[in-house]
Amino acid sequence: MVNKRKAGRLEGGKAGRTQGRKVKWPEGHAETTLSHVDARGRVKMVDVGDKPITSREAVARGSITMSRAALRAIRTGAVKKGDPLQTARLAGILAAKQTSALIPLCHPLALSSVNVELTPTPRGYDIEARVRTTGQTGVEMEALTAVAVAALTVYDMLKAIDKTMVIGDVRLMHKSGGRSGIYTRREGGKAGRREGKAGRQA
Repeated sequence: MVNKRKAGRLEGGKAGRTQGRKVKWPEGHAETTLSHVDARGRVKMVDVGDKPITSREAVARGSITMSRAALRAIRTGAVKKGDPLQTARLAGILAAKQTSALIPLCHPLALSSVNVELTPTPRGYDIEARVRTTGQTGVEMEALTAVAVAALTVYDMLKAIDKTMVIGDVRLMHKSGGRSGIYTRREGGKAGRREGKAGRQA
């Protein structure tokens, strides 16, 4: 038997049940509720029917590092499967559109724009996805999924050359629209910033 009381506590924070109530987060985080959990502790799909329709945008980033041989193969056009970068861009776009089929509680969304870019670095590539829609829920998961799948696609196309490639730092950089307003990540380990209707929030 699972101890329900222990299961309802969050690691690193004070005691607090997640069952659709306010949760006591670690110091420095505002109290909030877990909207995907009902009063009985069961997961649920959030009803967004009463939310206003607004313009929404999310930007996510990640990276993939690889060996010199793998980099050389990309930059000299020697990858037998084809161009990994263009394939990864298309895979990221497709993944953003299919996010609700991959993440159980995500809503299907009509995306107005998906842009995926891969920028060369000395050890690999930085990946950025920018997703937009006009709707009742945000596109953070779509942007994060696009980055992750783009990176996985690069790995798939180069694994015959380098199986030691590392995918990392997949994170949300920015979101706007909706009730929670604007969030912008501050790099360097600092907390992000939210700007709602009432202004900045700690």
